[in-house]
Amino acid sequence: MPKISIIIAAYNVGDYLEQCLDSVLTQTYADFEAIVVDDASTDNTADIIQQTAANDSRITLVQHSQNLGLHLTRKTGVEKASGEYAFFLDGDDDLAPNACEQFVNAMEQHPVDILHFGITVIGENGIHDDERKAFESFNNAPTPDSMGKDIVRDIFDESRGQRVDWRVTQRLFRTDLLKKSFASMSSSRLERAEDGYECLVISSLASSYRSRKDCRGYQYHYGRGVTGTNQISAQKYGLFCEQFKACFDAAQIYSYSHSELDLQDCVDGYRWKATELLANDLNVRVADDEKKTAVQSMIAVFGQNITACEVWRFIRDNAWNALTSKDNAEYMSRVNAWHDISNIFDFTQSNSVEDNRYQNVRHRAEELLSDLASEQNVDNYNNQRVRLFVTTHKNVNRFESDIMQPVQVGLHEGSYRFPWAFHDDEGENISDRNPRYCELTTQYWAWKNVDADYYGFCHYRRYFDFSDTPHKENPYGEIMDDYIDARAAKEYGLDDKNIEQIVRQYDVITTPFGDLTKIIDKHGTPRALWEAAPLLHDDDLLRCYRILCKMYPDYKEDADAFFKGNKACFCNMFIMKKEIFFDYCSWMFPILEEFDKNTNYSAYSKEALRTPGHLSERLLNIYLMHHKRICSNWKFKELQCVHFTNPEPAEELKPLDVFDKPIVPVVFAADDNYAPQLTTTVYSAMKNADPTYFYDVVVLQRNIAWDKQERLRDFFKQFPNMSLRFTNVERELSGYDLSTNNAHISIETYYRFLIQKLLPFYDKVLYLDSDIVINGDISKLYNTDLQGKLLGAIRDIDFLANLNVKHGKRMGYAKNVLKMKNPYDYFQAGVLVLNTKAMRERYTIKQWLTYASNPAFIYNDQDVLNAHCEGEVLYLPWEWNVVHDCGGRVGNLFVQAPNDIYDAYMKSRNNPQIIHYAGFQKPWTDPDCDFASIYWRYARETPFYERLLKRVVKATAPSKPVVESVKPPRAIGEDNAIRRIIDPIMPIGSRRRELFKAVGRIARSRH
Repeated sequence: MPKISIIIAAYNVGDYLEQCLDSVLTQTYADFEAIVVDDASTDNTADIIQQTAANDSRITLVQHSQNLGLHLTRKTGVEKASGEYAFFLDGDDDLAPNACEQFVNAMEQHPVDILHFGITVIGENGIHDDERKAFESFNNAPTPDSMGKDIVRDIFDESRGQRVDWRVTQRLFRTDLLKKSFASMSSSRLERAEDGYECLVISSLASSYRSRKDCRGYQYHYGRGVTGTNQISAQKYGLFCEQFKACFDAAQIYSYSHSELDLQDCVDGYRWKATELLANDLNVRVADDEKKTAVQSMIAVFGQNITACEVWRFIRDNAWNALTSKDNAEYMSRVNAWHDISNIFDFTQSNSVEDNRYQNVRHRAEELLSDLASEQNVDNYNNQRVRLFVTTHKNVNRFESDIMQPVQVGLHEGSYRFPWAFHDDEGENISDRNPRYCELTTQYWAWKNVDADYYGFCHYRRYFDFSDTPHKENPYGEIMDDYIDARAAKEYGLDDKNIEQIVRQYDVITTPFGDLTKIIDKHGTPRALWEAAPLLHDDDLLRCYRILCKMYPDYKEDADAFFKGNKACFCNMFIMKKEIFFDYCSWMFPILEEFDKNTNYSAYSKEALRTPGHLSERLLNIYLMHHKRICSNWKFKELQCVHFTNPEPAEELKPLDVFDKPIVPVVFAADDNYAPQLTTTVYSAMKNADPTYFYDVVVLQRNIAWDKQERLRDFFKQFPNMSLRFTNVERELSGYDLSTNNAHISIETYYRFLIQKLLPFYDKVLYLDSDIVINGDISKLYNTDLQGKLLGAIRDIDFLANLNVKHGKRMGYAKNVLKMKNPYDYFQAGVLVLNTKAMRERYTIKQWLTYASNPAFIYNDQDVLNAHCEGEVLYLPWEWNVVHDCGGRVGNLFVQAPNDIYDAYMKSRNNPQIIHYAGFQKPWTDPDCDFASIYWRYARETPFYERLLKRVVKATAPSKPVVESVKPPRAIGEDNAIRRIIDPIMPIGSRRRELFKAVGRIARSRH
């Protein structure tokens, strides 16, 4: 038995086969057999094999009577192989003389089922050397050794980063593994994507894998035969699609028939990546005038979602290249061409894996298209004669203005170039000095490349206050504000008409010259302020002073006065007439260049590296003081500085990169105090969740501490089928007068109105309160067919019972305040399946929050939803929102509900899918309350269990009653006469109240 079997698939490779076989026969390692399978070639392939075999018995010819394709040709070769090890060699490739010796030595040093060797790539037929090198580098990249199931998952599972490295011709196999694997494979003709299918099957059955990419005896001739750049017709591309699909189907069948291997994630990964490679042929090899026809062929095979995902991938990638390239005309042309093709798609959104993948790619592409569209702003900027440049290194909110013009700094090769900004690396520039010069690279760029009447400079978070209203400043001499928005523009006069009207009245505008004995920690003088900065070098200030005095002796008097005085303006913010600005730059930049030339920055910290920027602030003061002293007759103006603490765009949730499972979006609202309860609720949901779904858990919040967020994220890593995301909604609520009319209801109750805006990529969302536990599978609840209704919810038995309270006013409230036609349709808002697509079409966020500001509502957001969704509600089974017996309300109040309602509620208590602790009694305030044992069953497994116990202790301490920010008690009608007597002397939750109820229960039982 030979040591190695070399399996050579040959079809019409007569031009190369002789070279291939010669390389085999001249191996330094002689113990091999070469099985050459001729797949019914129509050239001289068979003759070459016969002649070679006649002269060397190690060559065996096997002939197919008809052409069967590469997969079945390999299958034939594997069946004939008798060596201990085997590898595949294509008939148009060859081997280095010591290739087999390399392979055997590597295998004997560390025997494994699969040895993954490297390759030497030889460019053919005009392949560019850079392309050859890139191909060789990719295929020789190191891969980790692995065992068991990790072998196949490391190659195909997307969640592991998935390297597309499934070439079976780059591996030495144990022959018995190869035989077992090919015996399990399809006996149908497979082409184009057969390598991935074969590698998947072989890897799934292997026990050990080792990488030895340093063994590069296999010589791959890149460019021979059908290359990846040859043009193909739309018809041929359609055939390619069918061939790929056959390979995908074979992989799926194998997965189904070997369920014990748990290969679905790998099959999906193979399918997604191979489809991407297939689509690359569409992009590169199909002529532009045939692309649309080819796309239609792809739709016919794979459907609209998969095809649309690839088309939008091309839009996304070309848009990115257009935004990151200085010369983007070619990329823009491709963007437009693919965008035109995308119009052929016509389908409705679903919750399939394919649709989630497509929506994710399209969402990112549309973001980039939006950025491209905003490039027209730069054209508008060029027409301005008053120009106020805003230095930024990141994406920030911007005021509606043609005068305030952003300039992007800190650019390097491959940087994303904001299309709405100028760039400091264009034209004559010193962009490379930005780490040291900071905003000065913007000033230099404007000096050398822009023509204007006035030049001004500020920062992405600091602007001038152009209003005529003095604003309160902090101890550092700044006005502090939060968001860059329309309100701020109005507050500080940041509109073009007002800015230009003020600027043209003056020659120089700066921030205020503050008194250093009163601001910035009261250091007294500019020199003392510098020396107090822990990361700046005192010697640097002295050296700069000496350079200044040497270069401009007439400024020495002004420098001395500045450093010994107590006044200074800061932030490098100013506006100057053209001639003044040019004079200032001609004076200031040579000083810094001289300083730069004589400074060794190698040991400087990041902040110390910014010393030239810090020095320029001082030089600006000296320059202005000089011209005041020599009476240059400039008209000066000082404007306050506004510091925006949140200049970044509002936090935006993105679609998840989840492609292997349908997604269930679940939204919660909570504050920092409620983090432990939130944890218990989410944990109960995931303990009972269907693992075939992926759960996108989004928490709307304003103040949950970062350490708690991190703790939650770490805790929920145990569930691989979920993500946990926190998003701050404070900005969305800004400007609305939102308060609650009950001490038990917190402001978080309004967050659910924001869902339709914050998650625009979902058409349906599940909203759940945080004072619940979930015993059922919420994917079943989410998959409820809403039948076009705005939402799905469960009727509120508490409210309905109050409607029937004798002489109560709830019925009048429902009809007269809520304007409900049928108050008995009132639902509880703690569990909602939201048709967010329909809600977006019907109501805006502004409308919802305006409705919620109505002070007449008792239950705030819940009342708003009932008032404005009546007739558009699908009522869900009672089991999905079983409110617990708070304060004995089941026996005291719920019995007054309509009979059918009461019976349905009581039945739901036997099998609650969701238990809702709505009311003043909670498991963490009363551990003996209704259904509390179920709550603690989940809570004790969470990282916040001790915190919940602490709350129990506090809540049960007589001297420290606790009022939780939760829903109000509804056990008795709010206008009940008995309640008006009892409440003052027996407060809800007090021991006196509980004793009274116990006596009452005893009396009722005796009666």
